[in-house]
Amino acid sequence: MKKLSLAGRASLLALSAALLSPLAAQAQNIAIVNGKPVPKSRADVLLQQATRGGQPKTPELEAQVKDEIVLREMFMQEAEKLGLARTADYKAQMELARQSIMIRELFNDYSKKNPVTDAEVKAEYEKHKAQAGGTEYHARHILVEKEEEAKALIKEIKAGAKFDELAKKHSKDQGSGSNGGDLDWANPNSYVPEFGQALTKLKKGELTETPVKTQYGFHIIKLEDTREASFPSLDEVKPRIQQGLAQQKLAKYRDDIKAKAKTDYKFSQQN
Repeated sequence: MKKLSLAGRASLLALSAALLSPLAAQAQNIAIVNGKPVPKSRADVLLQQATRGGQPKTPELEAQVKDEIVLREMFMQEAEKLGLARTADYKAQMELARQSIMIRELFNDYSKKNPVTDAEVKAEYEKHKAQAGGTEYHARHILVEKEEEAKALIKEIKAGAKFDELAKKHSKDQGSGSNGGDLDWANPNSYVPEFGQALTKLKKGELTETPVKTQYGFHIIKLEDTREASFPSLDEVKPRIQQGLAQQKLAKYRDDIKAKAKTDYKFSQQN
């Protein structure tokens, strides 16, 4: 077999490269629309946006993205033929879109450079745990408008009437009344001060001797039981804490930018 000369081999390589070059370029494009290539990079960006929003990356999604990119090119070409890119309305909307994208990237960049740390999550967890600690109270109540009515109901209960039945019949707190006045387990601080203070003075099974007045009316309170407050583990609430701290960081960053900007504009409301 006759061997190719050095020059011959070079010519063959050049020819191969020339033949493969269009194929390589084509691999970077999804399609050709009216002679104009539709680059694969557009589909990559749109797919990234979709998966960033929570959609799983599947063959079906990839196919939908490609369809969308090619359709967009068709519509864009038609719009350009009509000269819509030169209209004032288009230019105004493009400026708003440019601003929105830049602002989104600004906050995304900040979040990447300032992630919520495990130490911050742990500190926030311990703070909430301390606030929620202590004793929880399982109470029932009957809420009425007049003190005389409340006093009469207290007498009935002491005479043997069932608290839950009177609550269903007389309480104007529809949420708990229909359930026999049951307020479930709660920290006393979650109630209005007058109610919470009266509740903590009761012992298990006791009833308030006199009606408790609050902004809602007059309450008859019965303490069913008490227990040490329970709190979820760090692992259970970590994602929620991370999200909350990330939002706080972004809000502070936004406020810092606003505070250092020099402007004569007066905001009409809190922004």
